[in-house]
Amino acid sequence: MLGLGIVNLLVIIVYLIGVTFIGAWAARRVKEMGDFIMPRRFGKWMMTMHAFGSGTHSDQAVSVASKSFTNGISGIWYQWLYLFGTPFYWLIAPMMRRFRALTTADIFELRYTRGVAVLYSVISIAFMASSIGLMLKGSGAVITGATRGAIDPELAMIVMTLLFVAYGTAGGLAGAIITDFIQGILTIVFSFLLLPFVLQAVGGLSGLKATINDPEMFTLVAPAEIGAFYIAVIAFNGLVGIVTQPHILASTAAGRTEREGQFGFMVGSFTKRFCTVAWALTGLAGVAYFAGNEVHPDHLYGLLANDFLTQLWPGLLGLFIATLLASVMSSCDSFMIAGSGLFSENIYKKLRPGQSTRHYLLVTRIAAVGVVGLGVGYAYWLEDVIQGLEILWKIAPMMGIAFWLGLFWRRATAAAAWASTLVALATWWLTTQAFFITFLDQLSWAHAARFVVEISGEPEIYLPWQMVFYLSAGLVTGILVSLFTRPTSEAKLEQYYMLLHTPVLTAEPNPDVPCTLPAGVEPRPNQTLFPNSNFEIPRPSRRAMLGFLAGWALVAFIIALVYFLVR
Repeated sequence: MLGLGIVNLLVIIVYLIGVTFIGAWAARRVKEMGDFIMPRRFGKWMMTMHAFGSGTHSDQAVSVASKSFTNGISGIWYQWLYLFGTPFYWLIAPMMRRFRALTTADIFELRYTRGVAVLYSVISIAFMASSIGLMLKGSGAVITGATRGAIDPELAMIVMTLLFVAYGTAGGLAGAIITDFIQGILTIVFSFLLLPFVLQAVGGLSGLKATINDPEMFTLVAPAEIGAFYIAVIAFNGLVGIVTQPHILASTAAGRTEREGQFGFMVGSFTKRFCTVAWALTGLAGVAYFAGNEVHPDHLYGLLANDFLTQLWPGLLGLFIATLLASVMSSCDSFMIAGSGLFSENIYKKLRPGQSTRHYLLVTRIAAVGVVGLGVGYAYWLEDVIQGLEILWKIAPMMGIAFWLGLFWRRATAAAAWASTLVALATWWLTTQAFFITFLDQLSWAHAARFVVEISGEPEIYLPWQMVFYLSAGLVTGILVSLFTRPTSEAKLEQYYMLLHTPVLTAEPNPDVPCTLPAGVEPRPNQTLFPNSNFEIPRPSRRAMLGFLAGWALVAFIIALVYFLVR
């Protein structure tokens, strides 16, 4: 029974059959590309669970628990990197919905050129494949730990891949959102299932403190690695890149109006922040539970599940593995659809225009399998989950610089979008090269700034400084190139900003051409803080400001909660 027992195995099989049936059932409504890539018909709670489900997966629990196991509670920042950006989601979601785009590449084509859209598509397909690979890698590690090695991680990855590809390619984004509602609930269960049992075994939080003598294990800010500078830079890097993660458009724009996406994106994201607390505390409790034993950090979560859940109720370990599969599949299907949509809409359709809808749907489904294939290959290449997570952090911001420049500054040009992206990529590459690391290490002032650190005995650029280097290089390049290249045409800019200022307050169909107003929708006049200038900063509404402030109140509450628990 693969180390699970008959009851646990039955629980997993029933779940897998059920979720695959639901995803395939959603395929009956897929008639055109908009139905597959961006159906706009979901309410706020479906959008909440979609934002939560597509943004939450087991490799994140693995990475946070793993880092908390080795570094203490400060390991929570490996997923709290977006915490300080979450209040901004209230402002970002309506903006993304107003573009009326099928893919984020459509927005880049609207603001810049088709070439910039293709550049974004290529980078983002790599991001999607890397994300899928990372999720499969983390999930395989947990399942192997949960079954004490009875299930090989490679077998686990293959089974999960076959299942989410089966229902994802059939039902498209609608299938993903419907299954995400169920899988999101199970993911919350997965996040909190282990914690009470592990804490009870080690004597609660007071027992943790009695067993773990290092006080830095209980500090949210650990100067040795995850200090205030680290947290601030990681958070800023995450905010720059959040808008260019391809699946974010679906998380904000698949609702009936902009308000469903606004509510769902922020509430779903804050739900994940609370789940992260459980992952970090579980990892910290593992330090006390496995004291004196050698444990691979990536296997910690699975080992704890096997030790506790098999002793409680029949089928509970099966439920744990089912929720693990849910957390992976609810993200992988969304990422697969976003990547395949970029290929078919923004690359293939431009090369082969005028084909039938059926033809484009077939190409999109084939592309979905291709994106997943790249992800599986990446999973086999990765050494561990933490390495994959840190690589992933650096991909999305590469074009985030061009996105934000184009949003707030009318003078940003297509040449600048290319230049800022390529320079940021080149700077990232430069900061990984031995000659550059050695050069920085030899400078006394650079040494004082702690540019170079030793990780596993090898010198590396300290991660926050690496981010500062490529973000600064990309931003400065984008500004300079914009000033010395031909401005974007006024007609193109007016179309872009007209969409941005026209809210979606009633249900709208997908327009015949992406990034245009549907028939019967009247454009709204621009309302900016600095009219008659090159700066396009929208004037915030009362609803926007209240939601934004409420987001910051939640940030303060959740930090205070964790501080109180560990202090």
